[in-house]
Amino acid sequence: MFDMRPVGYVVGLLVMALGVAMLLPMLVDIAQGLGHWAVFAESAILTILIGSLVALACRNGVRAGLTIQQTFLLTTGVWFILPLFGALPFILGATEARLVDGVFEAMSGLTTTGSTVLSGLEELPKGLLLWRGIMQWLGGIGIIVVAMVFLPELRVGGMQVFRSEAFDTMGKILPRATQIASSISTIYVAITLLCVAAYLLTGMNPFDATVHALTTVSTGGFANYDASFGQFTGPAEWVATVFMILAALPFVRYVQMIAGNRSLFRDSQVQAFLLTIAILVVVAASVLMSIFPHHPEQALREAAFNITSIISGTGYASVDYMGWGSFLVSLFFFVGLIGGCAGSTTCSVKIFRYQILFASVKAQLGRIHSPHAVLTPRFQGRRIEDDVLNSVMTFFVFFIVSLGVFAVALGLTGLDFVTSLSGAATALANVGPGLGDIIGPAGNFAPLNDAAKWILIFAMLIGRLEIMAVFVLFTLSFWRN
Repeated sequence: MFDMRPVGYVVGLLVMALGVAMLLPMLVDIAQGLGHWAVFAESAILTILIGSLVALACRNGVRAGLTIQQTFLLTTGVWFILPLFGALPFILGATEARLVDGVFEAMSGLTTTGSTVLSGLEELPKGLLLWRGIMQWLGGIGIIVVAMVFLPELRVGGMQVFRSEAFDTMGKILPRATQIASSISTIYVAITLLCVAAYLLTGMNPFDATVHALTTVSTGGFANYDASFGQFTGPAEWVATVFMILAALPFVRYVQMIAGNRSLFRDSQVQAFLLTIAILVVVAASVLMSIFPHHPEQALREAAFNITSIISGTGYASVDYMGWGSFLVSLFFFVGLIGGCAGSTTCSVKIFRYQILFASVKAQLGRIHSPHAVLTPRFQGRRIEDDVLNSVMTFFVFFIVSLGVFAVALGLTGLDFVTSLSGAATALANVGPGLGDIIGPAGNFAPLNDAAKWILIFAMLIGRLEIMAVFVLFTLSFWRN
């Protein structure tokens, strides 16, 4: 019989932790004196109570090892259940949001997607703005742990190639997850504090600096203003660009650097990611200077900020790049499908999968013109095993098929082609803004119908968990074995 107790125990503890986190925005609202603190108090009590009851009920089934079934269910369950509780402050009165809007905002926050259905952000209670930032910050550190512990163990999308770097977890998933979370938490907090300090130096007020640091380091992209990062220009854009890049690098390398191993810039992932950003920024800046009267520094700054924001999945926008011409708009669509490094807070396909894909294509082309040559695709200097290659190819197929299915489903709800395709892509890749007049960088997702929002909620969930970790739950063989 399938034992749900280990899964329920961990989920219960995490729900409790989420409830405790709600106390911070409650305190902010108390200090602001606008009376919204009661919403967070009610949400926190309800969340902590339910989480503690579930954890206590399942406590007698806890053990160090988890079966593969339990691990898949735990990974998906966490990202499915936490947004339901994270939505409570939106639903219970802070914004008078409907159920679908509250769940959409919370799912977007915890998956660090950054799409929003809220407008008039400047008028919202500061506690709610802080809560949006906290959700993204928690989601960022959560996905690092998932990427370093669970996905390599589950052999999802080729992530097993990182098992040796993310520490061996076979049969010891829960204790090892705690150990790795402890190791990266210090680094994650330190980078966040540095980001806060850097934003303060650019002239941001302490509240804006704190919230934007939370959503920058998590590559989430929630901002305190309807204009997104367009509220700030100049030095703040450069600061955001630097910290978005830092958050897009593999955190396991930071852990190794502290231990004295200077392998960060020798990582082929890091090299490919930084080179990709450099090329894209040069191309975008050159186009801007050729068709608009941009000063070179302004063109470079806007190109660097917005390219980095989209490729990392942060989703900030400093300008409405829909007015940059069809070439750059099309470029932004494909840039959002690249992603950062594995083991970072970023999302989308990830740069390592493209490296493995290109290595395989190169080897296959070599075999065509040299049939007798022994050509082995390699990644990080190691031979790419067949199971890794198969997993990566399967991921690409499922990603493309899922993109098509979600785009068609959104089209059936009445959305136009650009909104449907870019909406499916931005949700599946957890990027944030889409393209077009409705969900583009100058708009938001509020005008969409309820059916479209539920479709996007599901797309954000499966995109954050590398697609396969969710789809496997819908197979009969998973529940039979």
